[in-house]
Amino acid sequence: MIEVEARPDEPLSVEVVFALPDRQELVSLQVPNGATVGEAIEQSALQAVFPEWNLGECAVGVWGQPAERSQILEQGDRVEIYRPLRIDPREARRALAAQGKSMGKPAAKPG
Repeated sequence: MIEVEARPDEPLSVEVVFALPDRQELVSLQVPNGATVGEAIEQSALQAVFPEWNLGECAVGVWGQPAERSQILEQGDRVEIYRPLRIDPREARRALAAQGKSMGKPAAKPG
């Protein structure tokens, strides 16, 4: 991917995404140069699309890296809004292990 340097007077092209297990919404935006992650989320209007979620309390990231809402965006950034985990992955693995199962692999047969 070729990165294009944005000029200070030109808007940035960014994306904001929020996903549920059965649905994903991705919004492409033009934001002012110097806009923050939080401002892009507000401009995306995803809160209106997902009124049952308090997106203001969700963790966020840029390209899979945790970010603060005050982080300044760069040209082409993808802002991701993360849902809270239902269960800690370590607890899920422990529960599966107690049942003789594992995540993603068939359980070994006793033998």
